[in-house]
Amino acid sequence: MEERDREELYSKRIRAGKRTYFFDVKSTRSQDYYITITESRRHQKEDGFVYEKHKMFLYKEDFDKFVEGLQDVVAHVKTELMPDVDFSQFARDEEEYGSNSDLKWE
Repeated sequence: MEERDREELYSKRIRAGKRTYFFDVKSTRSQDYYITITESRRHQKEDGFVYEKHKMFLYKEDFDKFVEGLQDVVAHVKTELMPDVDFSQFARDEEEYGSNSDLKWE
């Protein structure tokens, strides 16, 4: 695939502890659009760090079903499995203590 076939149009990075998530909107040669979701995790090695990455592709015909399924699963965990957890505390902790600013995309 040519480089212009995978042109990145929009990107959102979310740092979450030792993990960083990347949501990238890309276009194909025929001007069709898809999203790549990448999880990057940093691991210590004896000679430095290595990044383990996992990527998935989400195509436009699956956007609504994917979002609906994700929202359903997250709501289930929050209300049925962990109703006593204050999930907003995680966001406040990150604002107070900062995220791992040394994580970089390679």
